[in-house]
Amino acid sequence: MKILFIYSLFDIESPDKPLSQPESINFGLSYISAILKHAGHQTKLIILSRRLGKNNVVRIDRAIKDFQPDLIGFSAVSTEYEFIAAQAAYIKDKYPRIFLMIGGPHVSLNPDKILNDAFDALCVGEGEYPILELARQLEQTKQPSGIANFWFKREDNIEKNQTRPFIENLDALPFPDRELWQEWITDNPEARYSVLLGRGCPFNCTYCSNHALRKLAGGRYVRFRSPANIIAEIKDIAAKFSAKKEIYLEVETFGADKVWAQALFAELKKFNDELAEPIAYGANIRVTPGIDFSELFAACREANFKFINIGLESGSDRVRRQVLRRIYDNQDVIRTVRAARHYGLQVALFNMIGLPTETLADFQETIKVNRECQPDWHMTSIFYPYPGTDLYLQCLELDLIKELPNKTAAERVRSVLNLPGFSAGQIEKNFVWFDWYVYKGHKPRIKLLIAVLAAKLRTMPRLHYAFRKLTKNPWLKKIKKILKR
Repeated sequence: MKILFIYSLFDIESPDKPLSQPESINFGLSYISAILKHAGHQTKLIILSRRLGKNNVVRIDRAIKDFQPDLIGFSAVSTEYEFIAAQAAYIKDKYPRIFLMIGGPHVSLNPDKILNDAFDALCVGEGEYPILELARQLEQTKQPSGIANFWFKREDNIEKNQTRPFIENLDALPFPDRELWQEWITDNPEARYSVLLGRGCPFNCTYCSNHALRKLAGGRYVRFRSPANIIAEIKDIAAKFSAKKEIYLEVETFGADKVWAQALFAELKKFNDELAEPIAYGANIRVTPGIDFSELFAACREANFKFINIGLESGSDRVRRQVLRRIYDNQDVIRTVRAARHYGLQVALFNMIGLPTETLADFQETIKVNRECQPDWHMTSIFYPYPGTDLYLQCLELDLIKELPNKTAAERVRSVLNLPGFSAGQIEKNFVWFDWYVYKGHKPRIKLLIAVLAAKLRTMPRLHYAFRKLTKNPWLKKIKKILKR
């Protein structure tokens, strides 16, 4: 069988090379492609974008003509779904013989509306083995039926199959198919790769989909791969790709299982000791009250960790506890940051602005904690209520939203909420000036003003894209080199 995957992004680097880093690949499609290839099927990927306009159709037609797929699989986040559904409608009208299916968290959490569109089937939950069964049935020219996790569209009804348990042994899966993405990634000698350490999250944050996804199936939701299996994948990356100076270890928090984390870090150190140039690592950790991470951070240093990410999210204790269900206080965050720095780790903080019921005073608490921690960098965004999450339902209950602009071009950089104590204008202004508030007196003013300008550009997607294209102009790069001499 030939399976074509269609994936979409709004914020792309360029039309031909939309991804800036190999760490940006979608793991869901990558694992599905790997398991299909392992079974002897052929796979191909195309990446579309609303920025491409009519060129999306040209890209689709070319791929279908050259590859002749039997099955097309789509994946889309909430804000890309409307665009992806339109592309599926075009394909179904022009190429009715091709079977179309879609999956991903948005589809899994909102399945009832999906089959009103052009898709023949949708996948609820993990897709590796269900899609393998689907390909097998299509190859045998059967009408697909009876596949756990799948809903199938029929002429007069929808066949809704039960979900299968979450995959218990993640080590049994082949490594994600990174070759699938190579033609879409910008050449970068400093490329950073990512490795998925496990699946699921033990926490229940209201803005995240994990609390809803864990209800889709039985079995253990929070699972980790074995250290040996992770090291084997890192060795595979090292063998196949030349640029591999840094690897991001993707996991909700490596503090969820300290024994497993210590074993992994010991294996990473052993592997690095074999290399002429050791690989640097980074990962995410969740702050937990009363937990001393010193031992883990010491192991991170031995394993050549460069940084850790910490989710502050909000500096307001009320917002964190009552709105986000994140139970820790500001001093827990500050202690964790100091402990990480003691062991030579850089620290990045995640922040959200414009959360339901947040006030300007709450936001000032976020600034206060960031100023105290002085993160090496931060990932700050404006809250966006994703359908299927508890916080989306809360926004509906509080009458903060009527209908989401799901084709927004400024997801998480423009506010869709206009709060009584924190207007949309105030939210966006403080997003733009965040670096100035946090680092004033700690960094040169000119650098902070440049950061403010960059944040402002992000809120204007078309201008931001045009500016980014301009900075990539080879003549401009030559001028920069001359000016540096």
